[in-house]
Amino acid sequence: MGFQVLLFYKFVRLENPAAIADAQRELAKGLGLRGRILIASEGLNGTLSGTVEATERYMEATRNLPEFADLVFKIDPAEDHVFPRLAVKVRDEIVTLGEPLEHPEQTGPFLEPAEWREMLKHPDALILDIRNDYEYEIGHFEGAIRPDVQSFKEFPEWLDKTLEGRQDRPVLTYCTGGIRCEKLTAYLAGKGVPNVFQLHGGIIAYGKDPETRGAGWQGECFVFDDRVTVPINPEAKPVANCLHCAAPTSRYQNCAAVDCNRMYVCCAACEEVHAHSCSPECEIAPRRREPRTRLAPDLRSERVRIRRQAQRANLRGKRRAKVESKDAG
Repeated sequence: MGFQVLLFYKFVRLENPAAIADAQRELAKGLGLRGRILIASEGLNGTLSGTVEATERYMEATRNLPEFADLVFKIDPAEDHVFPRLAVKVRDEIVTLGEPLEHPEQTGPFLEPAEWREMLKHPDALILDIRNDYEYEIGHFEGAIRPDVQSFKEFPEWLDKTLEGRQDRPVLTYCTGGIRCEKLTAYLAGKGVPNVFQLHGGIIAYGKDPETRGAGWQGECFVFDDRVTVPINPEAKPVANCLHCAAPTSRYQNCAAVDCNRMYVCCAACEEVHAHSCSPECEIAPRRREPRTRLAPDLRSERVRIRRQAQRANLRGKRRAKVESKDAG
């Protein structure tokens, strides 16, 4: 039985997100789908896996709703589910920027894959990868700027610094499926930055385009499911390097020491030699799990808590440095 992975989103004003979430949960659960769906007053954002029949029925049922009649689905074949469970949640934002947008509908113009490929050749273009740094590490467009951020919420401050003195140059933004570009280009438009463009459909659509066929993409594309990475350009070579031996590879894994759980790049040979661990200390850690198995729910919650704590500390440090810089000036 064939499976499919769906990736989709739409910015649209929703009056009752909770009711839509309940209906989406019932629909997806009844069809045996797995994945995650986020609903907010600003729209819908989701990715699901299931049988071809079940995903086709989901798409038909969702498009029957007036709000989502023109919803675009990106579809990838799969051998099985790529998510362990289904989660449907109501959020304040379907992608968290943390900045109120006065005119969210005023986004940067879309560039179709062929147009994007041509714009990449512009000598003054600023190519902005607006994903997280670990996503960039495993694959990116040639010449793209690597973001110095740990989460999407950090982009406004990072962009203010990155674009200082460069506002008049063409700004090309891209992300995995397009949702982050729509929101961030609206933010930039609201700040008065001209000549901001976005790749229509994101990296995934670019890789599927029959004309471009992923040209200009290096490495692979990080995805938030059990596949971890997917190919975009059939001719691309790995751009990331193994943490242990520095060999080129596109393999990510989580450290087997459960109190570390660091996601890092590791080649197949070093995975065995170093016991699926990121450091000598983790190789002998008392709490370890079977390689490539998931953390238990309580450990996942602890990992999220620690990660958020680190992100908050990082933001506090940046704010402190900013204040000290002003005081010194």
